[in-house]
Amino acid sequence: MVSPPKTLEALNARIVQCDLCPRLRAHCTEVARVRRRAYMDWEYWGRPVPSFGDPEARVLALGLAPGAHGSNRTGRPFTGDGSGDFLYPVLYDAGFASQPKAMSLNDGMKLRDLWITSVGRCAPPGNKPTPEELRNCAPWLDQEMTLLRNLRVVVCLGRIAFDGLLAHEQRVGARLLRAEFPFGHGNEFTLPSGIKALTSYHPSLQNTNTGKLTKVMFLKIFMRARELAGLE
Repeated sequence: MVSPPKTLEALNARIVQCDLCPRLRAHCTEVARVRRRAYMDWEYWGRPVPSFGDPEARVLALGLAPGAHGSNRTGRPFTGDGSGDFLYPVLYDAGFASQPKAMSLNDGMKLRDLWITSVGRCAPPGNKPTPEELRNCAPWLDQEMTLLRNLRVVVCLGRIAFDGLLAHEQRVGARLLRAEFPFGHGNEFTLPSGIKALTSYHPSLQNTNTGKLTKVMFLKIFMRARELAGLE
């Protein structure tokens, strides 16, 4: 049996090499081969996307999965697509990010007191990973939560991310009733582990272009996360 990694850097190295889901690996590889016309000059990442941020973070932002032409292209969460274009300016305004724009692995972006990850590590067809694929990815989140030793708050970006966090709590021994943890934008919970959870609509174009999620709404979530994490 392989021993668990001792650092987040070592965990990321294992995530990048994961090949447990043939459908996802085939999809990511094909997207990287064909590419979108706007990115024909890019060499796509095309592998499972590692997490990103400050290893000493008190706050974790938990998303769904990489975008086919965003993170699957750039190799960094929420970098290079519409969701990231909405997220990073808010993180900058909230004091978590060093700059408001995330373009590539070499753009100089640094995070302070924040770690970004997702419940799925490969871009899924139609943006919909299967339950089995999410289960295959679940141990990565479990190990990550253990290695984030200062973690106090998890911001869940969308219902699937929140479901993934609750499933993690159950895997580590918590007894909870899902009905007591309804998803909704701005909901706040104390989990059995003691971690604080904040739920937000996902910053997808479907939500931001329609006004379902505004910058003011999103910034309020991350400012509350700072407060709960004792960063004020």
